[in-house]
This record gives sequence, structure tokens and C-alpha cells, in this order.
Amino acid sequence: MRRMIPSTQALACFEAAARHESYTRAAQELALTQSAVSRQIIALEEQLGVQLFKRSRHGMVLTPAGHQYSQQVAQWLQGIERGTLDIMAHQGAGGAISIAAVPTFATRWLLPRLPQFQQLHPGVVVHIDVQTRPFVFAERQVDAAIYAGTPEQARQWPGTQATWLMDEVIVPVCSPRLLEPAIDRGRGRAYQPVAPQVLARLPLLQQSTRPDGWRSWFDEVGVDAPHALDGPRYELFSMLAVAAAQGMGVALIPPMLIEDELARGELVVACNLPLKGSRAYYLITPLATDGEPTQAALEAFARWLVGRAGN
Repeated sequence: MRRMIPSTQALACFEAAARHESYTRAAQELALTQSAVSRQIIALEEQLGVQLFKRSRHGMVLTPAGHQYSQQVAQWLQGIERGTLDIMAHQGAGGAISIAAVPTFATRWLLPRLPQFQQLHPGVVVHIDVQTRPFVFAERQVDAAIYAGTPEQARQWPGTQATWLMDEVIVPVCSPRLLEPAIDRGRGRAYQPVAPQVLARLPLLQQSTRPDGWRSWFDEVGVDAPHALDGPRYELFSMLAVAAAQGMGVALIPPMLIEDELARGELVVACNLPLKGSRAYYLITPLATDGEPTQAALEAFARWLVGRAGN
């Protein structure tokens, strides 16, 4: 039975024309003539029985159906290209997987440990994309995701299963310079931890994705902090780390994400009272369908990641 799959040339012409909303620019990109692009798209419309473009005073514009189809075609072509490059690079051996991960966890925790996985599985290549919010796996060319959130949030990803990796434990950190005027220097070195009451008087750095972080921390230690919600907001832990190291304030950051800064003394623990929040890190993988083979490379990565997170 012949499948209803348009030619790759027709899809490539349509995707380029849809992206540029111009047959001329699509032809230039694909090294074709404008008439050749036009013929391919006309043939595609005839095969589909759907109009993809319509003419306007400003040129060619996508129809609603064309807009929807163009998004799907772009993802298909990207997947074909990525799969082609992977199999060409590895000649069919080992395999490659794509992992979406929250940015700071990917750069500060995962990447420094990834060489260990590569030593165990030298034939497997791990691609990493940045992803901060849930998405539909069928709409993204990734095999799994590492996500930070609550158990309820981790279960919201449609058609997936969540494997717990580690809890998110945060601790107040800052530049040692910030503590110098805040403590009695005759009692010890300036970088010794201070009491929570002292932190309540220092500038606080906020994380936009965890707006109640400081209020939860002060509530946990039993300190009244009227300014717990004050201070500049940053989206990523890596941004908080830089701002804190520059002496701009105290930040709540998981120690595992600032190991280098702590080792170099650029950041110190301002108060040794960590807080285990409601968030944790999870490995999100698609649910296997009946008859679908399990990807060996992904299984190997998942086993390694769970074991490494437990150490």
C-alpha cells in the first residue's frame, strides 16, 4: 500500500517558502528557480487537496491550514536531518539521544559528569537542548527531558513517565565581601556563616521562577523578614550565582550547582541552614507504546543518570 507521503523536495520547498513567505527567497535558499519552487508547492497542494498559500497585496501568505502544516513539516525535516547526520557520523553504531534539560542543571551538573557516561558508552552521543517548561514529546525532537518541579508538575507532561533523580536543597550563599560589615570581625573571619536575623537585613536576590523562595526560607527558620520579597529577580540559578558572586546580595541556590564558585571562594554559605523545598529533579521519558522497541542508548543513559544522581 502506497503511503500518503509527499516528496522531500516538495516539503523542503514548502517549508522554506512558508518560513520566508516568499517563493523568491525560498528559491534562493534552495538554489532553485522560482518557477521550480512554485511547481513543487502546486503539486503538494494538489496532493493534499488543500490550499497552503493565498495571494495578497503584499505577496504570498499562508492559509491557516498552511500555517499549521508548515510547523509540522519543519519538525519532520529537522528530525530527518538530525537522524541522517547521526547515522552518518556513527555509521549505525552506538546511537545518539537528545536530552532537554533545565539550563543551569545542564551546564553546572550534567555536563561536568557527562564524560563519565561517555567512558562507559563511547559509541553513544548525547545532544542537550535547553528546556524550562513542559512540552509534548511528539512536537519536539528529543528523547527525554530533565525537569525541575513539584511531583504534580512532573506528572503533567502528556504521554510520559517521571523518574525521581534528586531533591532540590537550597542554601543561602553570597560573596564573602558582603558579610564583612554584617558581623563582628573580632569574633572570627568574615566568611563564617551568620545568623538568619543578619540575612534579613542584607540585600536579597530573588529567582523569578521561585518568587516565594526567601519567604519560605525565613518561615522555616522562624525569622520575621518584612523584606523577604524585595530585591532584583533573575530567572536562572546561573544568573543568581553571578550576581551573588559580584556582591549584589544573598541568593538561595542548590550547592550542587555552584561547586566551582564555592571551591574558589567566590561564594560562601552565608547561613548554614539549608531548605529542602517541594521541587525535585526528574527524568521525563515518553511512555513506550505496544510493539515499539526500546532505545538502548536512552536506557543506558537513564540507568547511568539515576545512579549518578544518587551518589
